[in-house]
Amino acid sequence: MKYLLDWFEIPASDLERAAKFYSALLESEIKVVQYGPYPMAFFPWSEDINIGGAIVGADEGKPSADGVTVYFHAGDELTSMLERAVKAGGTIVMPKTKISDEVGYIAKFRDSEGNTIALHSKN
Repeated sequence: MKYLLDWFEIPASDLERAAKFYSALLESEIKVVQYGPYPMAFFPWSEDINIGGAIVGADEGKPSADGVTVYFHAGDELTSMLERAVKAGGTIVMPKTKISDEVGYIAKFRDSEGNTIALHSKN
């Protein structure tokens, strides 16, 4: 098995609001589209690693702060992405915290829909 993660979905009560939030967070345009019977907003992805994800409308799941936590790779240093989360309307639930020299740092925030999302960086 080359990769454990293949696809992820983050539920949203208001798909347009969530797409706007994640567009600001990732500094990348995320558009809502109808994908078969499902309204979705796809995250940027790379063909070389073939891991993708989307924000999905409320009928496909219920936003929750208590479910699975997805960690986004935040580049070399996660502070700027965490600041963008707050500016876009998110709330910090764990500030930048050092885990170890080998692992680096993590932080957690609640998105516009109430989901807990985490960030990871080496610095």
